Amino acid sequence: MIEFTPPLALGELFPRGVLLYLLGGLLVGLGAAVIYLATGIIAGASTFLESTLSYVSDVPRFNRFTYIQSRGWRFVFTAGIVSGAAAYAVLFQGAVWTTDVQWWRLLGGGFLVGIGTRLGKGCTSGHGVCGVGSLSSTSLVNVATFLAVAVGTAQLVQAVGVAP
Repeated sequence: MIEFTPPLALGELFPRGVLLYLLGGLLVGLGAAVIYLATGIIAGASTFLESTLSYVSDVPRFNRFTYIQSRGWRFVFTAGIVSGAAAYAVLFQGAVWTTDVQWWRLLGGGFLVGIGTRLGKGCTSGHGVCGVGSLSSTSLVNVATFLAVAVGTAQLVQAVGVAP
């Protein structure tokens, strides 16, 4: 019989204190609001990545007129996500990248997230931050689905004993 392991997230909801999480949430919300107010575009990272891919791909999906027209600042946004995470890691963790997860698991996870993003017609940033904030019923359903699948997957992986 498998012994029940309680979800790790419930052990301590805010392991680094509330302030960092509050500040991070405020900055994400502020960024989404500024982008929407300045451009009328919902700040979803998957759409921003697609427009950035127009620089290197001839696929029609990535070369829509609205993407080509606004890809300069969308590229800056996408580069800011990556460079911001790298800067945080260097400044506060002493390394750019540290993980015990094998490369093939990261690649597989990224591939599955990409499929989910296309099936859900957007990502967690577009649906979760902007869609839920505007009370979009589609986004509310998508975020509930994202969370249910994520929690279920994490519990399943933990129950079968998969480690990095």
